[in-house]
Amino acid sequence: MKPPQPQTIPAAVRRIHLIAVCGTAMGALAAMLKESGYLVSGSDHKVYPPISVFLAEKGIAVADGFDPANISDNTDLVVVGNAVSRDNPEVERMLALGVPYCSMPQALNHFFAAGKAPVVVTGTHGKTTTSAMIAWILHAAGLDPTFMIGGILRNFDSNYRLGRGTPIVLEGDEYDTAFFDKGPKFLHYIPQLAVLTSIEFDHADIFRDLDHVKSAFDRLLDQIPPQSTLITYDADPNVASLLAGRRCRIARYGREPDSPWRLGAVSLQPPQTRFEVFKNGQFYGSFETDLPGGHNLLNLLASIAVADHLGIPAATTADAIASFKGAKRRQEIRGCKNGVTVIDDFAHHPTAVRETIQAVRPHYPAGRLIAVFEPRTNSSMRRVFQQAYARAFDGADLICIRQPPLLHKVPADDRFSSRQLVDDLCGRGKAAHFFPDTDAIIAFLACNARPGDAILVMSNGGFDDIHTRLLDAL
Repeated sequence: MKPPQPQTIPAAVRRIHLIAVCGTAMGALAAMLKESGYLVSGSDHKVYPPISVFLAEKGIAVADGFDPANISDNTDLVVVGNAVSRDNPEVERMLALGVPYCSMPQALNHFFAAGKAPVVVTGTHGKTTTSAMIAWILHAAGLDPTFMIGGILRNFDSNYRLGRGTPIVLEGDEYDTAFFDKGPKFLHYIPQLAVLTSIEFDHADIFRDLDHVKSAFDRLLDQIPPQSTLITYDADPNVASLLAGRRCRIARYGREPDSPWRLGAVSLQPPQTRFEVFKNGQFYGSFETDLPGGHNLLNLLASIAVADHLGIPAATTADAIASFKGAKRRQEIRGCKNGVTVIDDFAHHPTAVRETIQAVRPHYPAGRLIAVFEPRTNSSMRRVFQQAYARAFDGADLICIRQPPLLHKVPADDRFSSRQLVDDLCGRGKAAHFFPDTDAIIAFLACNARPGDAILVMSNGGFDDIHTRLLDAL
């Protein structure tokens, strides 16, 4: 049966309820609506910090659990999160009462993107850092941007901002939108400027294979208007295969000699990296950043291209990049205890794991790099990447792999095996260990870490607060 479709958002809206409000994007949307003067409420399953604290500080009432009573005749609009199913009791109540409803990106478009110039950052990797960098450059240049991004920007201590300027920076997510809209979220945005960083197979719970992923990006590129500009990475064959015949202007960035935006000489002087940028073959400027790794230099290069397209001088962009603190959970140093540094990173895809390890390794030459990995995403808990992970940890000196905490959600014949990964790593000569839970990892590292070591913790989840607990144990 075809799912019910959302109605047009009413012109007069005062009370808005968000189902599954504790997601990163939904929480930010709730706060943006509250700051804009709407009466906002929300609900979610197992409400817990930090999002519960964040929403409480914003004055947003959040019900713990889904209850039909949370939807009333006085509710003017319901925003339905993509984790919400058709049989949710609040959805049932919403449909029974005939309350208008929409998805998160529809609400973002209606209330905040209308009348602005969207800068949409898409791709399998690098979306959050690139979006954050662009937002910071625009802010530093006095353009007063609005933004909503999938990570906390340390310069703002927030993942959203309501600005009065024309630009709005959006992280374009390829994940599906809602139970009534299985298309990618980014299809709801019509960019003036778009960035496409990369295309790889991911989100194995909703995409069948790489061609299915590429078809989603194909639809996005097809709707970019002729007057808009698409800024794309020049060394991704999956991206290149989609560019022919597009209506929009295309500007490539990377290391290829004929790309309009090209990285020049790079000098690593930890904790800083200095790099040159060339535009159309001519020297454009020198830049300095605290962000580690070649992948971050490419993210910054895309951001520089966006800034230039918006008329921001190179010197202003350079000052912004030098002062950019990055996004939380992206190579974020959580602390140092007895000479051991603990780093938090969101990496979970094999490519992201590999690039993150390679980025961090040169900054800690005096000790070992210890990689700690929790397979938690719907893709990483599936065996689709089983072999790829065995090659992703080559830059680490010691490797700790946790048993996936939510493995019961994956069919038995499709499950990823942490034990098999450890066996494969050991077979390739790596020092790797399997752990059934987080407590065992902490106990092991408390005994085996030594001064000069850097412990890189990688997970897209909270990982049982391992960072704080590990620092205490050290």
